Amino acid sequence: MRKQITCFLTLGAILTGCAVNPVTGDREFMIVSGDQEVAMGAANYAPMQQSQGASYDVDPALTEYVRSVGSRLAKVSDVPLPYEFTVLNNSVPNAWALPGGKIAINRGLLTELNSEAELAAVLGHEIVHAAARHTAQQMSRGMLMQGLVVATSVATSDSSYGDLAVGGAGLAAQMTLMKYGRDAELESDKYGMRYMSKAGYDPQGAVDLQETFVRLSEGRNQDWLSGLFASHPPSQERVRANRKMAQKLPAGGETGVDGFNRAMQKTRAAKPAYDVYDKGRKALSEKKADEALAHANEAISLFPNEAHFHALRGDVRLVKKQYDMAVTNYDRAIDRRSDFFYYHLQRGMARHELGQNDAAIADLDRSIELLPTAPAHYTLGKIQEERGLRAEAIRHYKIVAKSGGDYGKSAQEALVRLDLSAQPASYVSSACGDDGSGRIVVQARNDTPVSVTGVQVQYQYVDTGGTQRQRTQAVGGQIPPGKIASAATGITPYPGSRCAATVVSAQIAE
Repeated sequence: MRKQITCFLTLGAILTGCAVNPVTGDREFMIVSGDQEVAMGAANYAPMQQSQGASYDVDPALTEYVRSVGSRLAKVSDVPLPYEFTVLNNSVPNAWALPGGKIAINRGLLTELNSEAELAAVLGHEIVHAAARHTAQQMSRGMLMQGLVVATSVATSDSSYGDLAVGGAGLAAQMTLMKYGRDAELESDKYGMRYMSKAGYDPQGAVDLQETFVRLSEGRNQDWLSGLFASHPPSQERVRANRKMAQKLPAGGETGVDGFNRAMQKTRAAKPAYDVYDKGRKALSEKKADEALAHANEAISLFPNEAHFHALRGDVRLVKKQYDMAVTNYDRAIDRRSDFFYYHLQRGMARHELGQNDAAIADLDRSIELLPTAPAHYTLGKIQEERGLRAEAIRHYKIVAKSGGDYGKSAQEALVRLDLSAQPASYVSSACGDDGSGRIVVQARNDTPVSVTGVQVQYQYVDTGGTQRQRTQAVGGQIPPGKIASAATGITPYPGSRCAATVVSAQIAE
């Protein structure tokens, strides 16, 4: 009743903003439609996988096993969504659900589980998040509070790749990294256990799983804190609720320990190699290139078929400016799998350094097809600028300029260099003011990351005789980034009339 009252009182629920939670039957505030959710999930499932290491392709039998468990649970779900399940080649222990039932679990979480029942607990929990529309609920609340229009694309940052994404793929991890509230987590545990029981699994697996999560969180394992626990915080409350729920469900059910162990055999055998690789990635992030190379070589010796390991060796060569060797390493990665954006991106950047620009463009374009990134667009912008193709260079730089970070800043500077003289009003904004005595003052604000000079502002006004006039006024000398300069015109306009201003000239300060 409390939820229903809240729903009806929320600004009249924006007239049509209430919906029934298809899992619980409660009425809840909701702006995002079911069709929108399905569309979001479908549009973003592939980019999300790319941004987190891509699918775990070295053990396709494990992915089929996970899909079989997920499908078994989906059949008893209250909501017939177009569910999909995949395993990601990522060591961070995590699992997530996009709206519309697109679900993923990382290799790093699977290696921490002990039974098929525990796997069913993870997948059942994620199924409920999708079925109960938990992400849409939070998005709806956010739109109500902030007046936002729902974003239809997402990306992620729980890996070394996510912060490269731009455009639609770079709208942050609002869905998968969203920290679910207490009620949503308890609800997903509760109904996920019901799904487990209906599907024939022992719900005690969910209790065991939460007990493990609490122990790991208390130990403050950083990988866990940055992965699953960021969006699914564990607690003793959840353990107690799961125990209580397990007592209400039919006793027994399948645990699937032997089947799980068989399915995990190859991945567990490869875990030492991935552990070494992760150390190499960490060393490279700390600028310890030689240490990273040693780890890459060791990982390859343990498991030569993993493309990520060869790409790590390529990344070390790229840092060392050994571009020919880097290309060879990325070739080996692509030979093992050709559908991961990162290998094409890195090879394209190495080829650009070697002056092999036609091959670089092909690689960078392919990487963008898989996942649009700032480095790919920025490097393409540089190539086109070097070739004198100004319009194409500007197109790429504009995409990157919105992304922030070092690439975004460099792209903004490149845009100003190429486009300021042609489109000054796009980079320096202007306005009319009043000097306090009724005379017009024109202002210019430098919205670029570099100092500008030679700013000319054209302004239109109605004179005291009622005639429309247009004049141009120099504003300031050198205007630093983000600063505003003003210039008095001495013009008194017609009382109550409006003045409009546009920057018509500007240049970079030497």
